[in-house]
Amino acid sequence: MESGELRAWLRLCLTDGIGPVTARKLLACFGLPTAIFAQSARTLEQVVTSAQAHALLAHAAELDHQIEITRRWLDDDRGVDGQPERRILTLADPDYPPGLLTIDDPPTILYGIGVPDWPRWLRQLSPGLSLAVVGSRNPTAQGAANAFAFSRELAQSGLVIVSGLALGVDGKAHEGALADDAETRQLRTVAVVGTGVDRVYPRHHRELAHRITQAGLILSEYPIGTPPLAAHFPRRNRLLAGLTRGTLVVEAAPQSGSLITARLAAEQGREVFAIPGSIHTTQARGCHALIKQGAKLVESAQDVLEELSDLRGAIAARSTDLSALGVAGSNPGRGQPEESLAIDDPILNAMGFDPVSLDALLARTGLPTPLLQARLLELELEDRVTPLPGGLFLQMTRA
Repeated sequence: MESGELRAWLRLCLTDGIGPVTARKLLACFGLPTAIFAQSARTLEQVVTSAQAHALLAHAAELDHQIEITRRWLDDDRGVDGQPERRILTLADPDYPPGLLTIDDPPTILYGIGVPDWPRWLRQLSPGLSLAVVGSRNPTAQGAANAFAFSRELAQSGLVIVSGLALGVDGKAHEGALADDAETRQLRTVAVVGTGVDRVYPRHHRELAHRITQAGLILSEYPIGTPPLAAHFPRRNRLLAGLTRGTLVVEAAPQSGSLITARLAAEQGREVFAIPGSIHTTQARGCHALIKQGAKLVESAQDVLEELSDLRGAIAARSTDLSALGVAGSNPGRGQPEESLAIDDPILNAMGFDPVSLDALLARTGLPTPLLQARLLELELEDRVTPLPGGLFLQMTRA
């Protein structure tokens, strides 16, 4: 994109009082932004208010400053081998993700940093070969393990995992998608963020964000330098739904923002999947509500893949490409939850899959207290049992 054209797009999107809806109205009437700014105030007033028309034609020093910040971000490390690619896509760009063109409020501009040629990858893979994985910021230990394991196997199978880089399930989803990456420089995961792509929020995910730029993509509709603002995060959920074939909700409380993504996915005709959990866990109630409303109940990654059977050929082809580049391919024997396998440990058999107290285990097993406590510690170290608040224990399963 030429400098003048980029400046016009940024000016259109950054002018005070010009939101995405107004910007699209102007583009529909006059064409590219350069044509919009060639109009007189009187002509513009036929489409927008007088205040908006004058704001578009006014010179604002802060706007120049933001444009210069954006240019510097684009030019940083440009041409240096091994550095992530920084790009801006506009509604007029042929590489604009097709899935976003069908949502009610597509972003006028997208900022991205990630693997080389990421716009082409994103266009080819979205929304068909990508899946949103979302859930609680405060998941149970089992929920975090499920997010990682499901995302890992689905990524191995050829799907791109899309999430929001938040704490909890989002972070585990990205980590799972990257778990077997072998420096392939292929698009493995996409983080859609509610800040500028030059910001990392939460800071705890700074290293994860760096890994994503090496084997994935960080994407945002917000200008460079935009800090984390509460209103941005629910709004970005429409992009998670629009970029993907479906949404997998791992864990969600009844009022979780993850349910917004699921609702938007359903409204857009996408698939909605939900992992059931314990009836005693608040974080499972959102998933149970989705299942009651018609979401697909899934117990393994294979359940998701079976629901996407029309994509089987494309998924298999991409999985083969990843394997040829050094990434572990999918294993047909994986993905079955551990609870579906025979459990030969009497304590695990006695626990079941709901939280259970030490007293209940003593009654069920008849073991002496010291022996039971010692065995519970061993199972915890093996990541087969996790302690919960209130002196409870939960058997861990693997997706």
